[in-house]
Amino acid sequence: MRKPLFILLALALALSACQAATPPAETQAPTAAVQPTGAPAETSAPAQGSTAPAGSEDFVCQVVQSLPDPYSPAEVGLPPITEDDHILGPDDALITLVEYSDFECPYCALAAGELDALMAAYPDDVRLVYRHLPLESIHDKANLAARASEAAGLQGKFWEMYHAIFSAAREQVWTGMTVDQFTDWLEERAVELNLDANRFASDMQSEAVKQAVQSSTDTAFSIGLSGTPSIFIMVGDQVLFHPADGLPWDSRTLTAVVELTRLQEKQFDACPEQVLEEGKEYTAVLKTSRGDVTLRLFAEEAPVTVNSFVFLANHDYFDNVPFHRVLPGFVAQTGDPTGTGYGGPGYEFRNEIVDGLVFDRAGLVAMANSGPDSNGSQFFITYGPAENLNGGYTIFGEVIEGMDVVESLTPRNPQESGPLPDPDLLLDVIIEVN
Repeated sequence: MRKPLFILLALALALSACQAATPPAETQAPTAAVQPTGAPAETSAPAQGSTAPAGSEDFVCQVVQSLPDPYSPAEVGLPPITEDDHILGPDDALITLVEYSDFECPYCALAAGELDALMAAYPDDVRLVYRHLPLESIHDKANLAARASEAAGLQGKFWEMYHAIFSAAREQVWTGMTVDQFTDWLEERAVELNLDANRFASDMQSEAVKQAVQSSTDTAFSIGLSGTPSIFIMVGDQVLFHPADGLPWDSRTLTAVVELTRLQEKQFDACPEQVLEEGKEYTAVLKTSRGDVTLRLFAEEAPVTVNSFVFLANHDYFDNVPFHRVLPGFVAQTGDPTGTGYGGPGYEFRNEIVDGLVFDRAGLVAMANSGPDSNGSQFFITYGPAENLNGGYTIFGEVIEGMDVVESLTPRNPQESGPLPDPDLLLDVIIEVN
């Protein structure tokens, strides 16, 4: 059963879409949870050697997916990408975004800015395919703007006109103009872009250009699209998300998709092998960009958790991983290579709740999760007592040296909108056995 990552909505800005023949309606993103959360995961078949389902007494570990199974383009009606499309970015990009959009839709203008930010951050990993869906029933200049971009494209400057129109739309430069005023404005932009102005004006009114816009619009409606922006997210030749999945198009959410896709190369396809030695004591040195933190690991109380932690450390999984969530007075959280708070090692294992081992002080080290028995690689260190976490999170260690380093970490709350400060890094985890 396909389960789209709707939990990613917790990352979203308050985003909306323009709908044909209806006024734009704002859809609020749900409020994110306040407790530490780990990777949202779609459970696949249990790992070899694990036969009990998660949540049962006998459950130990299972392999999971960070992303849902993809659709085929035919399954969702997406036409193939061809040389006639407007494409920005490398052909071998990891992620392709196929967007049906309307230049006059205010949410499309916002989306264009978000996509610009995403592509600037991932120039080698993201490709954008732009297709027209002007909603003429509510936007009187949408078709004209689409034709202007096509006319500029005939002179090799589609994307230059695309950026000129959308950047000005975000500043509401032309959205209140009449059609005649906007036509003049577009012709002025053509001159600024060093286009042949006479050819540009002629091409805007040509049947070929009108047909190109109409063909794209007809296709969009034929596959059930009625709002903009409508974005399909592809990996290779498969569709990972399509508009009906409801995934937000803000750059933070799309960043999570890119990072989770990249993370698959680093994930494991089986639960960790046994690496702990009976009777041995284990400590871990967290090498951070702020200094060293030494942990005593509770191998006897939480053997499954400590075994996974040591296994991941020995495989350099924690190298250069951000402290993506640092909430003074509560916790500092790390362990996700993507830095989004949604990454994991490719498997999940059970909670190990020990009577008498509670969140009663600073410096306790525990697993983050997204529900019972969903522990992966993310962990947190407490800044003080946190009794509300008792019974829900596995405590598997404590800070014995370097708590001042933990307290010096840069505060960072991913649940807040707007730019985040650069995170401090967990550079390496060194395991010591006695």
